[in-house]
Amino acid sequence: MESVRKAKSRLQNYPILLGICGLEASAYGKCVAEMLGEVKRDQCQPEFELFKKCIVANAKKLGTKM
Repeated sequence: MESVRKAKSRLQNYPILLGICGLEASAYGKCVAEMLGEVKRDQCQPEFELFKKCIVANAKKLGTKM
């Protein structure tokens, strides 16, 4: 059950990380929304990479992993 506790702990950090990376999340969301359900693989890759980089960097600062 230790793994469940750790997973719950990590999930509690997601809203914090999304708040910190709001600009990157917004840019990625806008890119996806522009496709109106016609998203193709790697179409928004640059925006996603910036968002992912922000999440990972700030997760490390919080002492958690993704």
